[in-house]
Amino acid sequence: FRADHVGSLLRPRELLAARERRKRGEITPEALRQAEDAAIRKAVALQERVGLQGVTDGEYRRTYFHVDFLEQLAGVTVKGGMPVKFHSRSEEIEFSPPRLEVSDKLRHVRPIQAADFDFLRSATQRTPKVCIPSPTMLHFRGGRKAVDAGAYPRIEDFFADLAKAYQAEIRALADHGCIYLQLDDTNLAYLCDPAMRERTRRIGENPDALPRLYARIINDSIRLRPPQMTVCMHLCRGNFQSAWVAEGGYEPVAEVLFNEMDVDGYFLAYDDERSGGFEPLRFVPPGKRVVLGLVSSKVAALEPKDELKRRIEEASRYVPLEHLALSPQCGFSSTVEGNKVSEDDEIRKLGLVVEVAGEVWG
Repeated sequence: FRADHVGSLLRPRELLAARERRKRGEITPEALRQAEDAAIRKAVALQERVGLQGVTDGEYRRTYFHVDFLEQLAGVTVKGGMPVKFHSRSEEIEFSPPRLEVSDKLRHVRPIQAADFDFLRSATQRTPKVCIPSPTMLHFRGGRKAVDAGAYPRIEDFFADLAKAYQAEIRALADHGCIYLQLDDTNLAYLCDPAMRERTRRIGENPDALPRLYARIINDSIRLRPPQMTVCMHLCRGNFQSAWVAEGGYEPVAEVLFNEMDVDGYFLAYDDERSGGFEPLRFVPPGKRVVLGLVSSKVAALEPKDELKRRIEEASRYVPLEHLALSPQCGFSSTVEGNKVSEDDEIRKLGLVVEVAGEVWG
């Protein structure tokens, strides 16, 4: 689609209230799911009204874009928070998302997204898109130290089991009719930041070797997908309450990212100077698609149309215009808290993407 979006949407107040009531034990899991269903129907209607062709459930059933999925794999343990400093234009925000560790053999014990996909599919006549965390999210933040040596004396066995778990989930989604899958990956973008590369060395990993390793893991994870399923990857430098973690252009990972990863397309954040220039796109091979994340989901101000068109034209020097598309740089709510924008801002941003895409590509 020429106009697309990354996936997560701001949670409505009534859904946040229902989640709090469930946390206090005041309503049943079934009642919470009913509240989620109602909110998702409204989110679907919003996306259709704006003119999007790829529709998500807004990730309304999740607290975090990655934890809620990965903790459902057998062998994954959720532990205390991992302190991270997020940066915005006006402040630093300290945030401690849960830490994931692999404490036993990794197994896919049941479909994770199938029921959620079924509901989304029933709620729209357009293409339902499923967003799941990249398999690399279970390795990068802790490295080898986060994988129990008793369960996995050989780290290669862990990588093999991780790929098998994803193969099983993707097979379940395919069986339910999913044809559009997105893998959300912060790690490859973090590896473009010198400070994050140094942090990677401190936990005993080699930042120069990880892109090729991660390409192999992702390829193994998706290699059994049916031919009718499109798989895209979204790269993110951090997205929490309008703040970010990493900075730096894609140059350190570009050659491997675009040429050794068997995905169909890439959602790339290009919303400000932190993202660098379009020069790394010279590595994109013929046939692959690039969705330019030129519209910020972090701020309310609308980008001027002329500026967006100028940047699309600049990117087309490296990737043919017919292989480009437009989206916000990230979701509006990668965690339940959401970015510091309103629902009206969100609607205007998505509408801007659709309008500019229509004017550029027809």
